[in-house]
Amino acid sequence: MTPGTTALIVLVVLVVLAILVVVQYNGLVRVRNLVQESWRQVDVELTRRHELIPNLVETVKGYAGHEKAVFEEVARARSAAVGAGASPEQQAAQENELTHALGRLFAVAEGYPVLRASENFQQLQLELSTTEDRIAAARRFYNANVRDLNTRVESFPSNLLAGAFGFARAEYFEVEDPAVRQAPTVTF
Repeated sequence: MTPGTTALIVLVVLVVLAILVVVQYNGLVRVRNLVQESWRQVDVELTRRHELIPNLVETVKGYAGHEKAVFEEVARARSAAVGAGASPEQQAAQENELTHALGRLFAVAEGYPVLRASENFQQLQLELSTTEDRIAAARRFYNANVRDLNTRVESFPSNLLAGAFGFARAEYFEVEDPAVRQAPTVTF
């Protein structure tokens, strides 16, 4: 092998390595941006949920005004959930608390047949149910993107670049509500 051939081989290897580094880095950036974008979609749906709750509370108050403790609990849980800057883990804990408070609000509503028959209450329940479905879809999309990012951050050779350029694992947004995780009972 001549010195010119060796230099050409070294140059080709360096160019190929540089291309691989750029491709891996750009892949990490793309997946990180997808995680950030999908978290913002979760946040949009959570904000929609938070905006529906005061209307729901006011509707129930009109029929069950003496249930002050329940209304205060929902208001407190909503305020905590609306708090900005929470990590997915913190947001999940706050949303779980809000879900439990809403469950108690709906339990109060069960005691008032006229309230349950109210068109306004039924419409708010429908909107909240639709919003919960949208939150679940956004959460699945976010968690899929987190899985992709975490896989790249942990897999060779992208893990070498991830560590060097400060790419880190992302947190999943998980539901702690046992009712959501429980399999439905089917009877015939």
